[in-house]
Amino acid sequence: MGPDVPLLNDYKQEFFLKRFPQTVLGGPRFKLGYCAPPYIYVNQIILFLIPWVLGGVGTLLYQLGIMKDYYTAALSGGLMFVTALILQMTNLYAKQKTVTVERMQIQNTLTDEDEFEFSSCIGSETVKFIIPGKKYIINTVFHSLLAGVLCGLGTWYLLPNRITLLYSNIGGTVMIFVFGWLTICIGEYSLIINTATETATFQALDTYEITALMRPFYIFVFIAVDLAHRFAVNAPILEQTNQILHIVFLFLPFFWAMGILPPLDALFLWGMEQLLAFGLGGSPMSSNTKEIQRVYLFGVFRNPYYPKDVRTVTVFMEKQRRLMKVGVVRRILLTLVSPFAMIAFLALDRSLQNLHSVSVCLGFTRIFRMVWQNTENALMDIVVVSVAQMFVFNPDLWWNRNLDTGIRLLLVGILRDRLLQFVSKLQFAIAILLTSWTEKKQRRKSTATLITLNVVFFPILLTFIAISALLSSPLLPLFTLPVFLIGFPRPVRSWPGPVGTTACVCSDTVYYQQMVPSLAVALQSALAAGSLGLSLPGSHYLCRFQDRLMWILVLEKGFTYCGVNIKGLELQETSCHAAEAHRVDEIFEMAFEHQEHTKILSPNHHFGHILTPCTVLPVRLYSDARNVLSGIIDSHENLKHLKDDFIKVLVWMLVQYCYKKSKTWESPGSANKSKKGSFSENQRKGAVERSSAPKEEDSFSVDTIEDWTDDSDIFDLEPSGRMKDRKEPGPLGDIPKVHLSIPGSVETRGQGIPQEMSPEDKLYRAVVLGLPAVDKGKQQEVLPRVEFSCSYSELLSIPEEWRTAPVPPSKVNEMRQRFPEEWYHFILSQLDFFHLKEKPYNLPEALMKDKALKDLYIHGVLSCCFGLFGLDNTVPAPSHVFRAYTGGIPWSVGLDWLTSKPELFQLALKAFRYTFKLMVDKASLGPIENFKELVNYLEEYENDWYIGLVSDLEWQQAVLQEKPYLFSLGHDPNMGIYTGRVLTLQELLVQVGKLNDEAVRGQWANLSWELLYATNDDEERYSIQAHPVLLRNLTVQAADPPLGYPVYSSELLHLPLF
Repeated sequence: MGPDVPLLNDYKQEFFLKRFPQTVLGGPRFKLGYCAPPYIYVNQIILFLIPWVLGGVGTLLYQLGIMKDYYTAALSGGLMFVTALILQMTNLYAKQKTVTVERMQIQNTLTDEDEFEFSSCIGSETVKFIIPGKKYIINTVFHSLLAGVLCGLGTWYLLPNRITLLYSNIGGTVMIFVFGWLTICIGEYSLIINTATETATFQALDTYEITALMRPFYIFVFIAVDLAHRFAVNAPILEQTNQILHIVFLFLPFFWAMGILPPLDALFLWGMEQLLAFGLGGSPMSSNTKEIQRVYLFGVFRNPYYPKDVRTVTVFMEKQRRLMKVGVVRRILLTLVSPFAMIAFLALDRSLQNLHSVSVCLGFTRIFRMVWQNTENALMDIVVVSVAQMFVFNPDLWWNRNLDTGIRLLLVGILRDRLLQFVSKLQFAIAILLTSWTEKKQRRKSTATLITLNVVFFPILLTFIAISALLSSPLLPLFTLPVFLIGFPRPVRSWPGPVGTTACVCSDTVYYQQMVPSLAVALQSALAAGSLGLSLPGSHYLCRFQDRLMWILVLEKGFTYCGVNIKGLELQETSCHAAEAHRVDEIFEMAFEHQEHTKILSPNHHFGHILTPCTVLPVRLYSDARNVLSGIIDSHENLKHLKDDFIKVLVWMLVQYCYKKSKTWESPGSANKSKKGSFSENQRKGAVERSSAPKEEDSFSVDTIEDWTDDSDIFDLEPSGRMKDRKEPGPLGDIPKVHLSIPGSVETRGQGIPQEMSPEDKLYRAVVLGLPAVDKGKQQEVLPRVEFSCSYSELLSIPEEWRTAPVPPSKVNEMRQRFPEEWYHFILSQLDFFHLKEKPYNLPEALMKDKALKDLYIHGVLSCCFGLFGLDNTVPAPSHVFRAYTGGIPWSVGLDWLTSKPELFQLALKAFRYTFKLMVDKASLGPIENFKELVNYLEEYENDWYIGLVSDLEWQQAVLQEKPYLFSLGHDPNMGIYTGRVLTLQELLVQVGKLNDEAVRGQWANLSWELLYATNDDEERYSIQAHPVLLRNLTVQAADPPLGYPVYSSELLHLPLF
């Protein structure tokens, strides 16, 4: 996308131009987007001016000396209360008398709910359009009563005689009277007629109609100061404050329209947060030895003591030992020495020797708590106050005369916090100004004009930043352009509701779920040692490892504990995501990997970026390696040995399966009975759970094949259609779907020269597809009982139903020749049978000599080969190997039989996947020397690996269970290549950097305004495009849903920092 992409689309611009005038005026809708009768506008004007008219009646009676001022206020308030009730009752009556009205045909979907057909001046449609009414009856009464009180007190507040006494100026009185009543009319209309959509929106939904109370609340605040001045005796400061606030009162509509004043819910949370942090010395809630631990000193120069060229955990831990010693000393000083030293220092203060006042109690209560809750800042504040006390020698100065030590520490604490915010906001503003020109993709046609205006009016910009810092509110860059507004104050976490309750969960979520516990442990050490810098509530950190990005927000901080929220961003990178992630990688590489030949105190080449590298953390997580398998999967030599290796792996897997089953039997005599019961039960269970196998019907069913369309490619390797996602977990995993060949299509052959087939095989191949449908409901053929030469062979006997594959006798004889007898004997020799109480000493030899047992395994192996490879002896093609691995091979009689035995099918599929992994390992690491090495490979696959597909449910479970290794086979149809993906669980270094807190808050404030007020949810909007310096796209992703879309969000994590 180019830099001149529209900030708002055309239809959004029209919508915004309709909504903003409503916000300015408090709710009247004078711009509708369609033609409406004139009485619609006249009615709204009359309702808008009603409070002024009713207040004017009382004002006139007071000015004429007929009534006292408080009687005047009561009269105006009573009239407004009655009027408000009448208006609300009219709305309820209109709703009861309403009839279905056909709406006009429109083109803009955004204004659909605003278009009505009006029949008369006081018709039900007119009433419902102008006065939407309240959702709750209690609000109908309460808001009406509040409207009466507001009108009465507003009349008292704006009495001309009262204003004249304040200013002694007729012109000023007229100005304040006119525009003051305009402010009250705006507040009354929003309260009782139609609530305007506020630019300062904190909650996405106004469930309890709190928004209507916002404007009256701020009017009451101004009136409360006037009332205090009326009844106070000889209070000059109240008089001056009242004079100032009467003038500020006229600008309330401007503050409301610009979104500077917070909504009540955000104001309450922000106020409690400020009171807790500064009034009580605590930490905001969720619901400089330090600098030597960081890679950059103060974010500018590289720390000469920090390890250089950090790439591996071993090297990093070796090089960081000296810094860890400093971190231990720092931890002891902060958690043990400093708190007690500060308490002793404060206990000797002379302010505590005199009679305690309220200010002394509040000040010292705050600082005594802050000593433990925020030791670092408390230490800094005490040092600043002590130094100031040394240089202020004049005892008559207000600092010494009027302030005790507790209040001085409070003022210094507030000043320190606001100064840090001011510097951070100033850096953010300068970064936007500079990058809007230096970054070519951010340079718009209006950029030069905006930069010129910011330079010319730079004092005003500094004023905006100062006010924003004073209010602890975000500096809002409109559309992330150098157009700065003051956002409304809100909690440091920026979003309503508890953290970690929502996330856009997907298949990538498990990687973050697996790594977060280990990351949390690493964060404990880093925070305790000070490696992450000054971490306060509201601090943001960004972690990077390979394609993973973790966003950390500090929510609480107290004595030896810290509360954080960790989010995971999407792994499927878009172009914007990739551009910003690439810049993040550059910054971290410059800090941690390219420092061997740099000078001491080398500068930070990315100073001014919102991301400053801090440290690296050793975290136990999965590394992701992806390789192209060209030369392996398409090698004729490798494919030629695939079937033989598959037979070996399958024999091992069948023996292990039966051996594990035998451990539940106490004696060989109970084996057969237990087998029948166990396997019949498993078969019934598997038949119920199985969804991908063909349905057992008398005739062909279309539900068993994929949806073929005119656009389908019959040669696609990837499964498609509605059957693609239809799979449920079976006894040993997911049962892949069955793919049927298209009638009339020609099957492609694999590589290799087909061997000559016997006439019997040819006849069988010709006849088996033409057999009539078999009634599977009939009783199956009973197989003859197998006579074992060894009574213990029953323990390793495979189920009878696994020996019923419809294969010709010639193939059985051929399999006898191919059967790896030596490998079979080696496997039996490895069985210990420790679970048997009594057993002959030569049991393995007896099992090897049992030909009946061997024939069972020959039949079982042949059945699986028949299902996966058919009757041909050709070398399988790479496409067939891929389909067999994914479980998507074409339909055949053998596959139909195999999928009707779900447990056997899962064993065969698992064996094939092991065989493929074995082929890759042999091609990479060399041939296998002996049977013992082969067994080691297979046991490692069984114990330490999950070999399957990324889309499998078992893949996600293996990640959460922390399997050491995972392997998956993939195919890129565009490039025509096969890829292997290996996840390896190990302790690796995760890079961590600190983000500019105010840059994040400012961008989130713009996101909230843009989506909740301007409804600009265009996926290609300007404010979501890549910005390598501000990390705009990543910041938007990290916002809480529904505005952001992190794929993972943890609950509040309490990290002990002992």
